[in-house]
Amino acid sequence: MTRTPRLVLFDLDGTLADTAPDLAATANRMREVRGLAPLPYAELRPLASHGARGLIGRALGVGPDDARFGELREEFFVTYERALCVHSRLFEGMQAVLARIEAAGRWGIVTNKMARFTAPLIEQLGLSNRAACVVSGDTTAHAKPHPAPLLHALSLCGAVAGDAIYVGDDLRDVQAGAAAGLRTVAVRYGYLGEGLPIEQWGADVIVDTPLRLLALIER
Repeated sequence: MTRTPRLVLFDLDGTLADTAPDLAATANRMREVRGLAPLPYAELRPLASHGARGLIGRALGVGPDDARFGELREEFFVTYERALCVHSRLFEGMQAVLARIEAAGRWGIVTNKMARFTAPLIEQLGLSNRAACVVSGDTTAHAKPHPAPLLHALSLCGAVAGDAIYVGDDLRDVQAGAAAGLRTVAVRYGYLGEGLPIEQWGADVIVDTPLRLLALIER
């Protein structure tokens, strides 16, 4: 990756912000009301990027094909909405990264998180007036790994794919970024899921910490 990006697009959960504590707490609250013991945070954290689907699956053993899933998903949404930024924070070093980007270019958010959660979360994180664009999972007709959300973000920012990079912590992020023609960065500090190891995602670059991103934007 040799060209300095004019626009840096970030996934939200597990990339820009560490939201897993509040997502995991939601899953454990659902277990609590059913008389079940909480699961260890370390067991729930890798599933945070998969939202309600992944967390309900692990916490309650119910998948999307189960007739109960729709009701449980809405319960998850309502419970999470009440406490979505109690322990969530930007990852350490990310404030410095954003400040450096803002000094020379722009950054935005492209997430599969629904807008009903994205908007209040980024407001409580103090990012609402800083992001050049915010594209949520229900902003376009398709969510990642489809390229539509990233192409929409480029359009909102008046940018072209060659001038942008996409940073994410999930295979879907790399797939979406590549399909949209963006250079891709995978972050090892994120949630990563339980599928292929990060080295097999096909990202252009892998970074271990947010501050390592500075090497990509300060050229």
